[in-house]
Amino acid sequence: MKKIQKQVVLAAATVLLASCASAPSPQDVAAATQKMLKSSFRDQGIAKTSWLDQDASNKACSEAQGAALDDKLAKAIEEANMKNVKMPSDGKFIGDWKEGEKIAQNGRGMTWSDAAGSANGGSCYNCHQISKEELSFGSIGPSLYNFGKLRGVSNPAAAESKPIVDYTWGKLWNAKAYNACSGMPRFGHAGILNEAQMRHVMALLLDPQSPVNK
Repeated sequence: MKKIQKQVVLAAATVLLASCASAPSPQDVAAATQKMLKSSFRDQGIAKTSWLDQDASNKACSEAQGAALDDKLAKAIEEANMKNVKMPSDGKFIGDWKEGEKIAQNGRGMTWSDAAGSANGGSCYNCHQISKEELSFGSIGPSLYNFGKLRGVSNPAAAESKPIVDYTWGKLWNAKAYNACSGMPRFGHAGILNEAQMRHVMALLLDPQSPVNK
């Protein structure tokens, strides 16, 4: 998907350069990109063109085109997204790490050929090293191997573990609450993973019995 978006951006920039006497502004490129995206896609199955609509956070980061945001704007984006972080409704943070590994391995979901209501995968290995057993992983994000162990989580239910447990849940729910222009999917906020799935991924990262922490 990112490759397709990059190609669309390049195509939009080429069109603008061909029609303008001077280099287009970032706003011109962004507008042309959105126009081209919306003219190139259609609603099909559960995939909707409305998914191309950006909220204020994504729009600000897109317009920055990789440049650092103004500190005040970045803080405002993080604060706005922090308000959208929802802690588990039943107060339970930790599920089954074995199920979490399946979710991390699974890259399916949210395409036109998926059935409405079907469970999505997290595709976590596309960006992170997680357990040592998996040798094929991406490096866009940091390694998560020994995630809980390095942070001293010997018992996720213990009071001293609460700050790390809360942070990890929040990061999975809405990464932009901690990094305004994070490229990490907002799994909970965007409805990619449900609460049960979130708990399983939490277990993969924090359960001392998970291979991640061995």
